[in-house]
Amino acid sequence: MRPLLIGLLIVLPGAAAHAADINLIGIFGAKATLMIDGGKPRTLSAGESTPEKIKLLSIATDSAVIEIDGQRQTIHMGNQRIAAARVNNAAQRVVLMGDSKGHYITSASINGVVMQFLVDTGATSVTISADDARRANVRYTAAERGTMQTANGLVGAYRVKFDTVKLGDITLNNVDGVVMEGNGLGGRFGLLGMSFLNRTEMRREGEVLTLIKRF
Repeated sequence: MRPLLIGLLIVLPGAAAHAADINLIGIFGAKATLMIDGGKPRTLSAGESTPEKIKLLSIATDSAVIEIDGQRQTIHMGNQRIAAARVNNAAQRVVLMGDSKGHYITSASINGVVMQFLVDTGATSVTISADDARRANVRYTAAERGTMQTANGLVGAYRVKFDTVKLGDITLNNVDGVVMEGNGLGGRFGLLGMSFLNRTEMRREGEVLTLIKRF
């Protein structure tokens, strides 16, 4: 399974050439996932560098050591951004159990309509089929249209905004999404992608995955 995500925003005060917001968003085995200035998540092994010349030196249980402009910095995962998501002093969270292949399949709703999803950190956005979009009254045909490469070939796809995406106790508004035409998703599950997941902290212990709303 792709690296799971855990969020903590770190601001490094290094030299101007690399002043950057660095987010350690995941540790999974011998790899760590970094997000630089809110860009595309990048998964690295020790010794590898991002295109921004930020080098991952080592990984610990809840932290990583990086090198930026010749200086070493330790970035930790923590709880600073969880507090903003607390309602009545209780964090909004969901606990999921993995299947025998390590996949997390769950029910969630878009605009109040329940669908089946695969948790997929490799998907940029929450992605559903055109059939499910029609059920949820998502008016996708007026949205920007493009094409996407899938296991079933090239398919038409529309970039949309979902009014609400709800998973258990977690409700998010105005979520970036994609609607795929035809059989681009294989006809089984939608993808609960990063436009939802990067607004949560993700903690994995064995086969148990906990999502905690951040914002």
